[in-house]
Amino acid sequence: MEVLEAIRRRHAVRQYTDRPIPAEVLAELREETAACSREGGLHIELAADEPEAFQGIMAHYGKFRGVRNYLALVGPKGPELDEKIGYYGERLVLKAAQLGLDSCWVALTFRRGKCRCTVAPGEKLVCVIALGYGTTHGVPHKSKPMEALCRVDGDMPAWFRAGMEAALLAPTAVNQQKFRLTLDGNSVRADAAGGPYSRVDLGIVKYHFEIGAGRDHFTWK
Repeated sequence: MEVLEAIRRRHAVRQYTDRPIPAEVLAELREETAACSREGGLHIELAADEPEAFQGIMAHYGKFRGVRNYLALVGPKGPELDEKIGYYGERLVLKAAQLGLDSCWVALTFRRGKCRCTVAPGEKLVCVIALGYGTTHGVPHKSKPMEALCRVDGDMPAWFRAGMEAALLAPTAVNQQKFRLTLDGNSVRADAAGGPYSRVDLGIVKYHFEIGAGRDHFTWK
């Protein structure tokens, strides 16, 4: 499965079967996790067959069931952390989809104290990504009109439209889509409207846009 196809097919899944993730799939995920951590200056960890982070009232409130695998998204504290977590976390989400796994971004409804990861001094656990084989593959989310989420003076280039089509499929906190992409020549500016986890959302959106538009067509402003 190509990454763009993974973007189109992947949806949030909160309930999982007890089917274990095969060792070869875990190995590929760990390899990609290490690459994302290295490239982004992050400290992302993959926890496999670990149910405690998704037990208790918080997981019940979030309607999660059967979560035994997740990515813990950790990195050094700083103004760029949330956006990097979104960008590289979504890269891992789509890699998981290519490997046949379902997933869901989780910001609050898990037990941070039970999360199997190491958070060193000066680091922060931002959120996690649930992984596994879902009882279903989820459903598409509703989206705002493209024109409400971008600004283009004149005709919209085909590459920008393709990037926006991918960006519209990006998961965002409670599906609020609080972002705007503005075309300025061959540059694109990405803005977040504010609110909890909006910078994480922006990183996710930027990764989707790059995949749809093609990185050779533009630079980030």
